[in-house]
Amino acid sequence: MLRSVRDSIDRNYRFAVLFASVALLLIGLGGQFALVVMLKSISQDFDWPRTVPSTAYALSFIGGGFGAIAMGAWMDRSRRMFGPSLIGAVMIGSGAIFASTATSQWEFYVAFGVMMGLLGVASLYAPLSANVTHWFDRRRGLAIGIVSSGQSLGGIILPPIFRYLNDTIGWRETFFWYGVFALATMVPLSFILMRRTPAAEAGRGETYVRSGETPRRQVEAATGPVLSTPVLQVALSLGVIGCCVAMAIPHAHVVAYATDIGYPAVRAAEVLSLMLAASLVTRLLVFGPVVERFGGLPTLLMFSAAQVIGLCLFMAIDSLWTFYVVAVLFGLGWGGIGPSNIAIAREYMPVHEVGRRYAQIDLFAGLGMALGGWVGGYAFDLTGGYTYAFAIGIAFNITNLTIIAMLVQMTRAGRLRPATA
Repeated sequence: MLRSVRDSIDRNYRFAVLFASVALLLIGLGGQFALVVMLKSISQDFDWPRTVPSTAYALSFIGGGFGAIAMGAWMDRSRRMFGPSLIGAVMIGSGAIFASTATSQWEFYVAFGVMMGLLGVASLYAPLSANVTHWFDRRRGLAIGIVSSGQSLGGIILPPIFRYLNDTIGWRETFFWYGVFALATMVPLSFILMRRTPAAEAGRGETYVRSGETPRRQVEAATGPVLSTPVLQVALSLGVIGCCVAMAIPHAHVVAYATDIGYPAVRAAEVLSLMLAASLVTRLLVFGPVVERFGGLPTLLMFSAAQVIGLCLFMAIDSLWTFYVVAVLFGLGWGGIGPSNIAIAREYMPVHEVGRRYAQIDLFAGLGMALGGWVGGYAFDLTGGYTYAFAIGIAFNITNLTIIAMLVQMTRAGRLRPATA
């Protein structure tokens, strides 16, 4: 009887972990979406080139990437997310309020790079995603997709709100009230994540061995050297730079791009929301069944290919409805990339190191997002348009496809073998 009650509590708590993780991602990434929506307003208010807010956007990813390594290692050691998520909640809310008072470039860079990035966003995507893999043995792919959907939900819900507030009360007041809202909601949500992982509470460690019973020397004699975890991590890190440079250019500049080619701000915000709505469909309905059927690497290859097709089509837009269609296609592709990398880390890397190892990969994702966001602004300032920026993104995405295709081939040849815990 007591055991059945405990099992019921544990099962319900797993759903609480999912809910809190989704909500923290939805709210916590709002500052980045706000900057995307209000990029032109901020540039015009200060008479800055678009490179300045684009750099602030980039710094939020760079800071978040470096900070996620520490947050992920903290989560691995403590076996719970409470500490990292609480720090992140406080710094995201405080950073947004500080951004609302900014009067110079360096204040913007501190707000987004240090407060909202290094100490804020760092506690979100990578650590929360790694944490949820410890709570679900069955349907882990679905759980990863659900947590990742928090980012997409934020992109659906928040940009229209930010656009409305920017038009009615201005960008400063929008950042201020977003900061207040983040503090009021994210701090309480962090307390839901106080429990340690099931393995830690049961007093058992999580071990790491290669799948199968064949000794490593026999495997290498038959197939050649087996790819080590550090080498795989380097390959994934290089690959994720390519996909994220391509991902960030529409992500950061699609609203500005849409208004530049003649569409009103309300339609431009809808394009961003549609792109993120498509990514939500991928994460909630498509990713789980696909990754459980094919595995992380083939899934990543498929979604990366869909993303580059969408990116190519951004340069061929000739009407609003084609803009909507391309945004949906692009969103369907990039929506599966982040969850695929999480699944790959959990599938191939030491289980007790998933937090810090995925965070290290996510650092390079952040660097790619930062570079892509900056390239978009710099290319616009140089050329007055986004054509060259899209072409650069396509080249980076093709590089990513090449790396992932090589890893898929190594898996089929037996030189890259999943881990079992």
